[in-house]
Amino acid sequence: MALYVMKFGGSSVGDTERMKRVAQRVVDKQKEGHQCVVVVSAMGDTTDDLIDQAKLLSEAPPAREMDMLMTTGEQISIALLSIALHELGSKAVSFTGWQAGFRTEAEFGRARITDIDPVRVQQALEDGQIVVVAGFQGMTVEGEITTFGRGGSDTTAVAMAAAIKADVCEIYTDVDGVYSTDPRIVKCARKLNEISYDEMLELANLGAAVLHPRAVEYAKHHQVKLVVRSSFNHNEGTVVKEEVTMEQGVVVSGIAYDKNVARISIIGVSHVPGVLAKVFGSLAAAKIDVDIIVQSGVTDGEADFSFTVALTDRDQALEVLREIREELPYKEVTTEDNLVKVSIVGAGMVSHPGVAAQMFDVISKQGVNISMVSTSEIKVSCVIEAGKLTEVVQALHTAYGLDTSEQAFVGGPKERR
Repeated sequence: MALYVMKFGGSSVGDTERMKRVAQRVVDKQKEGHQCVVVVSAMGDTTDDLIDQAKLLSEAPPAREMDMLMTTGEQISIALLSIALHELGSKAVSFTGWQAGFRTEAEFGRARITDIDPVRVQQALEDGQIVVVAGFQGMTVEGEITTFGRGGSDTTAVAMAAAIKADVCEIYTDVDGVYSTDPRIVKCARKLNEISYDEMLELANLGAAVLHPRAVEYAKHHQVKLVVRSSFNHNEGTVVKEEVTMEQGVVVSGIAYDKNVARISIIGVSHVPGVLAKVFGSLAAAKIDVDIIVQSGVTDGEADFSFTVALTDRDQALEVLREIREELPYKEVTTEDNLVKVSIVGAGMVSHPGVAAQMFDVISKQGVNISMVSTSEIKVSCVIEAGKLTEVVQALHTAYGLDTSEQAFVGGPKERR
């Protein structure tokens, strides 16, 4: 007998018929002799619909009330799934995030888990029940309801698996594993049998949407075995674990892209100590993540530098820069948003020089200029104009031998939360 945590996203429970199929799948797992904890997201477009309703009432609704509102979607899902499980003859009980023991920091909309006390979950399992837990939510020690942000149900599932020492955490989605790149762009993209935590974490951070980065990070830290599978078939999925079998000759494992990119340039700022600390410290205080940073040469004691942020954070970042202009004078700020970040990832890159040079060459042969570059031991990212994204990804996929490789990876479309 094994202990499973099974997470189903929004499209997997998008309507009552799909809810019935999920319930049957869980019951089948239980009948095999396993214990099951099921984590679910809100049904289909429920969360987007709730956000739209709130914005009809206010352009800037309070963050606390938005968390109060958005957690209701998952509560609907857990109750309905529990009802479906009862109808199939299985004992089941549903818990909100806080009933399941999730305690969080007091940060509405993007809270992090501080502690998990799964005593009620464990008791229900001992009583022979299937436990259904609402993803994406928890509660502060002061009793405030919080959400984990988009992708938070993945984190709920992995964190619960770690807390109850589950044998495996299965993430069910609308694709049947992790692919070498988005199969909507490259038709011959292949599914990986297995990938490492480090590679998956890079890919998740770089735009591959199969798993949320925080969930992968949590799994790596707690050594939770992850399996990404489809909720619409019974195909073998992709295993995410510490070490994987390296295929001979495979240097790049996958290609990711991110369209949520904006470049901000600060022109004519004094080249003195503390400038970068002030700019990026202010952005960090506003909880804006900065990705790639490039500084130009110094002329007459002044420098220019550029950085990228999520397109969704651009306006807030510009407001932060306006607020610090008196303290840190600059000539102007410019922005670009018709951009995309394309990245190659692979553990084999560590011992193979020339991988980045090949990427630059492939991109240039598509007639595309590279605006910014970022590297780590196992990835290279290039910011380019968005117009030729498809051609660039296809060319890179071919150049690194992924068209014919048996191992590949990254992501198709992602379910909500």
